[in-house]
This record gives sequence, structure tokens and C-alpha cells, in this order.
Amino acid sequence: MKKRHIINFLSFLMSFHLFAQKSSEQALKIIEKIDKNMFAKTQVVTSEMVVYGKRKKRIIKSRGYSKGVENNYTEYLFPEREKGTKMLKLGNRLWIYSPYTDRTIQLSGHLLRQSVMGSDLSYEDMMEERKLSEIYTANIIGNEVYNEVEVWVMELIAKVEGLAYHKRTIWIDKNKYVPLKENLFAKSGTLLKSTTFSDVKRIDSRWFPMKMNYKDVLKSGNGTDFIILDISFDTQIPDNYFSKNILKR
Repeated sequence: MKKRHIINFLSFLMSFHLFAQKSSEQALKIIEKIDKNMFAKTQVVTSEMVVYGKRKKRIIKSRGYSKGVENNYTEYLFPEREKGTKMLKLGNRLWIYSPYTDRTIQLSGHLLRQSVMGSDLSYEDMMEERKLSEIYTANIIGNEVYNEVEVWVMELIAKVEGLAYHKRTIWIDKNKYVPLKENLFAKSGTLLKSTTFSDVKRIDSRWFPMKMNYKDVLKSGNGTDFIILDISFDTQIPDNYFSKNILKR
């Protein structure tokens, strides 16, 4: 009798292990499809960032150029006081050029946690634009309907050191493989930020959200809207856009 209980228990453990392994494999395939939608060899994006203050909102327009996930160059176009400000990210390094001081500074350490132009986004957020499948392990923790869309609820745990967010909970459209909502947590388990994605459009062979709202939950207010006005994928970008020389050009 005791022997049969042991056999049943071992069978249960084996079944549970196989189920967990299958679930983990499915989760990896899902986030790889998200990466395929959200990332490209190159991207050129014209966007507006709407920063909601206590009394009024500010609109900041920019154009950004990305090559892979390591290199990004952004030039601010509007308003006048921000026009000509430039940011360059090369790997894990970030520089900012100000036309008013004609100076270039490199941000690192705690300075990366500062707000980008008063928004709910930090420079650290901009530095962490890497494929989810490369930096997180994923598990499906639920199935829901979110805003009338069937979604997977997935939990992502950091598998590399030094990430700004140790854990992410993401609601993912089952048909389009794009995130619709995301909660970002510190290693302590504290919720730090939330993001909602909307206005999902078909662009060439991919689905892509054209509007995102970033909310620092430790701050009051309505967060920051990031609205894409125009975007193109896999277009040719001159190599000098990813050189420090571009900052003072």
C-alpha cells in the first residue's frame, strides 16, 4: 500500500514537472512573438510626449532613430525651449546635449533615475529597451478578458543583474501578441510603475501600439502619454546617427 502511494506521488511530481516545463516553453514562445512585434533592425519614430501637470499639460515632440536594441539617437523638435536637445544611447552609455549650454554630459548611476523632461519616464527606462526574452524568464499565471480582449497574464522575473524592474506582470493580447497593460516591480515587490498600451495598429507584418501611458505610481497625476505620430521599420539609417559627433552637428 505504501509502495503504491510512493509511485502515485512520483507520478504526480513527474506530471507536474512536465506541465510546468510545457507552460514555460509556451510562455517563452509568446514573449518571443512580442519581441518580434515590438523590435526591428531599425526604427524611425516621430512622437509626442504629453506630460500632465497639476494645472496644465506640456507637449514635447521628438524624432528618434534606433538600431537594434543597443543604439538610439533622439532629437527634440518642440517646444522651442527643448528644440535642439539631443540624446544618444550606445549600449549602456547615455549622453545628452543641450544647445543652450552647448555642452554634452554623460548620465550614469543615480542620475539615470531622474525624470525625462518632467515626465513619468526616467532615463533608466530608456536604457532598458531590450528584448524581454533575453532578460526575463516568463510564466503564464492566468487567462482573462481585458478591455474586451482575451489576454494571457504573464509574470516575468529578471534573469540578469542590474535591471530597473526585477518583476513585470503583463497582460498580452492572445491574437496580436502585443502588451496591453504592464505593472513594473522592484526586487522588494513594491509596485513602481504601470503602463497601458492602446491604439494597436497593423504596420507591415507586425502589430504595434501607437499610444502608451506611463504612470509612476509613487507620483500623483495622470501619468505621461507617449503618442506615435509616424513610425517606420527596417529603414536605412546613416551610421553617423550613432556617433557622438551627431550631438553637436
